[in-house]
This record gives sequence, C-alpha cells and structure tokens, in this order.
Amino acid sequence: MSPIMIGMLALVGFLILMFLGIPIPFAMLFASALGIMAMTDPYVASQIMTAEMFNTFSNYALTVGPMFGLMGFFASYTGIGEKLFVSMNYFFGHRKNGLANAVQVASAGFGAICGSPPACTSTMSAVAYPEMRKRGYAPELAAGTIISGSGLSVLIPPSNNFIIYGIVTETSIGKLFMAGIVPGLIMTALNIAAITWMGWRHPNWTSKSPDVVPWKVRLKSLLNGGLIVIAVIFALSMGGMFAGIFTPTEAGAVGAFGLFVIVIVTRQLNWTKFKNALFAGVRLQAMVFMLLACANVFGKMFSVSTIPLVLGDWVAALEMDSWKIMAVILVIYFVLGMVTDLLSMTLVTMPIFFPIVCGTLGYSPIWFGIIITMVISIGALTPPVGSGVFIARGCLAFDPEATVTRLFRGSLPFVVTACILTVMLLIWPGIATWLPAVFYGGA
Repeated sequence: MSPIMIGMLALVGFLILMFLGIPIPFAMLFASALGIMAMTDPYVASQIMTAEMFNTFSNYALTVGPMFGLMGFFASYTGIGEKLFVSMNYFFGHRKNGLANAVQVASAGFGAICGSPPACTSTMSAVAYPEMRKRGYAPELAAGTIISGSGLSVLIPPSNNFIIYGIVTETSIGKLFMAGIVPGLIMTALNIAAITWMGWRHPNWTSKSPDVVPWKVRLKSLLNGGLIVIAVIFALSMGGMFAGIFTPTEAGAVGAFGLFVIVIVTRQLNWTKFKNALFAGVRLQAMVFMLLACANVFGKMFSVSTIPLVLGDWVAALEMDSWKIMAVILVIYFVLGMVTDLLSMTLVTMPIFFPIVCGTLGYSPIWFGIIITMVISIGALTPPVGSGVFIARGCLAFDPEATVTRLFRGSLPFVVTACILTVMLLIWPGIATWLPAVFYGGA
C-alpha cells in the first residue's frame, strides 16, 4: 500500500475515532502512530512520538500560551469583566438595544485581556444575561449577543487561537496579534449593526430604554470599572510587544504580573480566587499542550506520507485562479468548523493546507491565519455542533426559556456578519495585513 493511501486511511481513522467520542488528542496520536508504523516500522513510530512529546512540553516558545491564559483567568476570576459591563451599560444602556450593544463593547474590551471565548461567555452569561432578561430582552437576542460578543476573543489580541496558529506554522505571533485588531473592531461594528436589525425586525425581542445615567456616574464607572485596568494592561503587554520591547512570551508574563499586582493592590484578588485562576490556567494549558504534541505527531505522519507535497503539485497544475482555489479551501474549512472546534481543526489541517496556501498559492501567512480563524469560528454559531451555542446553553441552564433552538436562532444574524467580514477579508486582504506592514515592514 502506498504512503499516500496509508496517510488518507489514518486521517479517516482519526475522524472515526473523534466521532466515536475518543478525546481528540488521543484519536490523533493513535491514528498517526498506526500510520507511521505502517509506512516505516514500530521503532521509528515510537521515536517520532517520543521526540515530539518531549520537544512540545519542553519548548520555551509555548510558554506564551500559559502567560496570556493566566492573565485572562485573573481578569475572569476578579470580576473585571463584570465591572466593564456595568460601565458600558451606563454609557449605552439607555438607548434602544443599548444593553445588547453594551455587551458587545464589553466583550471586545474583555477579549483584549482574556483571549478565550468560553471565559467571556461564562462571564457575560452570569453578569449581562440576567440583567437583559430582567429588562425584557428575549433569549434569542440576549444569548445571541453574548455568544457573538464572546467570539470577538478569537480576533482581538491576545487570542489563544492566534498563539496556537503562530506556533504550529512558525508565524510571528506579534504580527498575528496586530493583524487581528482591525478585523476585531470591524466585527464589533458589524455585530452592533446586526443587533440594530434584530431590534427592528423583532421589536418584542428588545426592551424600552431605562432612565439616562448622569455623566458624573458614567465617568466614575470608568475610574472604578475595568476599562482603565484593561487599557493599562493592554498598553503594557501588547504595546511593549508591538514596540519590540518584549517578545510574545515576555509580553504575556508582563501582562499577567501587571494584572496580578493591580488586583492585589485594589484588593480584588484573594487566595481562593488566585488558586482557582491558577488551577484553571493549568488545566487549560495542559489540554492545549497535549493537543499540540499529538498534532505534531499527526503532522509528521502527513510529512512521511508525502500528501502535502502531492497536493501542492496537484494544485499548482490546476488551471484555476488562485482565489478560486482559496474559495474552495475556505468552504472546506467552513464545513469542518460545523462539526468540530476551531483549535482542533487548526491543528489537524495546517500540515495539509498551509503549504498549499502560503507556499504554492503564495498568500500571506498572516492573512491566512486571520481568515481561517474567522471562517472556522463561524462553526461555533452553526449546527450541528455549534460549540459556542452549547457552551452558552450550559452557562444559561438557569433559564428554561433559553433553549438550544432559540439560541441558534438568535445566533443566525451574527453568522451573516461573520460571513460579511470573511468576504471583506477576501476582497481587501489589507484589512488584516495593513497594521503589521506599517509596524513591522511587511506581512
């Protein structure tokens, strides 16, 4: 049997194991180990697995994930997201759909130090959703706003997905962070436009405007809320990295330590919260490291099978415009995003598609990272898997009216806005590459 056929069978085997409920890292490891054994011998397979496991868990560059992750969990456990929402509510809550818009702005701000959609979903579900329901918002609009707002965390730095993509493809994480700023802001504006349309199309989904909050109270909420903290930490860590003062790992460490000092001085962090944040960060990064190690073995299996090389030659021989080939690849990613999570699919597919897109077709790896993150993240809002919807449903279990069907219905307009941004990125790649080109001299 040819190596290409063995590689394809290993890929099919991984998908079968994944759908049978086997944890994704172990499904990848088992399928790739059998594939390498079939193409070489058991000794080579054991050597490759041992080497990749050791190299992954001892790689200094990977510490960038735990540092930014710890910063996000400090923000989550100390109530910074809650204070930010209260402050934004004072500014926008008195307007039509204002509370929903406040969730979007607060989610964008929280994403600037969190980087994790599930963490943002759990925070806003606990803080914003009860307030929205109390004011008469329907579950469709209230939950849809939270789910879409949490999705901003995959674009606005420091995004965990950009960190993983940068590590796997050896692309500058600093450039990826900078490239996500403009698309993240555009996505926020598009989501607010979708909320406006939903309020117009379904007047019974929204509520009447409450009394206007005096400016004195609004300004005081900025000082006492989370916006100042977020601005300081973002400027310290991201600003230092963009200026070339820190590496991404150092920026994460500086951000985590800076936030730790702030919440200690302001007495927002106690021993219980510190312990919970630390343990949550360790659990998350252990999962990510295991995924990366097994994905590296999976990537080695594909290299041995020569599938990426053969696919690249086949694509180069096609008499098609590069944008048409790119469109087909994006459709594949969109479909895959509907049945699995963003992180896993990024790790599995990069050994196949990255050499084709950024090698054979010549697209920018920065742009590819942004648009692929955007396309796969749409799957968090669509059935049958819809990870973002089901995470929100778990957080909103206290509301029996927040059914999965109503949550998917409320997420649909935000699927449209995400598709609009994807098309914009296809037509105008500079949306993603402009800032890195200005600051780094190329993207």
